[in-house]
Amino acid sequence: MSETSFSHVDGDGRARMVDVSGKADTVRVAVAAGELRTTAEVLRLVRADGMPKADVLSTARIAGIAGAKRTADLIPLCHPLALSSVVVSFGFTDVSITIEATAKTTGPTGVEMEALTAVSIAGLTLHDMVKAVDPAASIESVRLISKDGGKRGHWQREGSAPAGAPARCGPRSAVVVVASTGGALGTREDTTGPRIAEWLSQRNFDVRGPLVVADADIASGIDDALRGGPSLVVTTGGTGVSPTDATPEATRAVLDQELPGLAEAIRQKGIAVTPHASLSRGLVGVAGRTVVVNLPGSPGGVKDGLAVLDPVVEHLIAQVAGKGSHDE
Repeated sequence: MSETSFSHVDGDGRARMVDVSGKADTVRVAVAAGELRTTAEVLRLVRADGMPKADVLSTARIAGIAGAKRTADLIPLCHPLALSSVVVSFGFTDVSITIEATAKTTGPTGVEMEALTAVSIAGLTLHDMVKAVDPAASIESVRLISKDGGKRGHWQREGSAPAGAPARCGPRSAVVVVASTGGALGTREDTTGPRIAEWLSQRNFDVRGPLVVADADIASGIDDALRGGPSLVVTTGGTGVSPTDATPEATRAVLDQELPGLAEAIRQKGIAVTPHASLSRGLVGVAGRTVVVNLPGSPGGVKDGLAVLDPVVEHLIAQVAGKGSHDE
């Protein structure tokens, strides 16, 4: 098949489903994004969970996941896929609700359409939920951000980022990940993620997120955050000892080296305020060229953790990037 021809059209110009039986099974991941542009009033209501139709974000998230699973039924020439993961997350700009979806499978063909379908269906559901307040809301900029797997390996849209966010990669890029089942369902307001994002922005980082994922999906959330090689990933939540707390385990799985001294300094800062901070299992380490920091899920824990990071984060990132010259 020529690089300049359509894969779903045969030599006679007829539509066809591509035969992928000869392709090797590889891990395939695709990320898509879009946004629902709407009014300030809608944004306020959604963030405060005050819409006439309740659970706006949780309903849209479930719809997006369900849509991804039904892609082959909706788009005639797509192959039915066994999806191993679909993560749908939302953010806010001054004029829109941003949507991002990551789809993952292991197989002979990609999951771009599943990720795009998840964004589209989530956007349509958001529109349905807010139309009573803003019938003029519009779904815009639905696009593929990146894909991995197969013989072509990694592809990324140039200058790509979710709507309203800066590019993923770069010497001053950071991603914020929130592990909160209530936040992911839209039943609990996330305050720690925006606080971390604001702190990073004040220090001239290009910030992506907060990406809010359920505790059970934190491994996928961290994998997504690492895509594109940001300088820094900061997580919040899931560091305790409850049955659903899994952030340290998901973090350890991606680290090439740990920085136990910094993790302990964050714990000690918290212990000076409350003995409960001693229960945190948060890690700090390096994954490739990315610094990964686990912070607790409480506002106070985040405040203390950022205070510890403040005087060392620049030097740490420079060292990991190969620019540091001092022996430790």
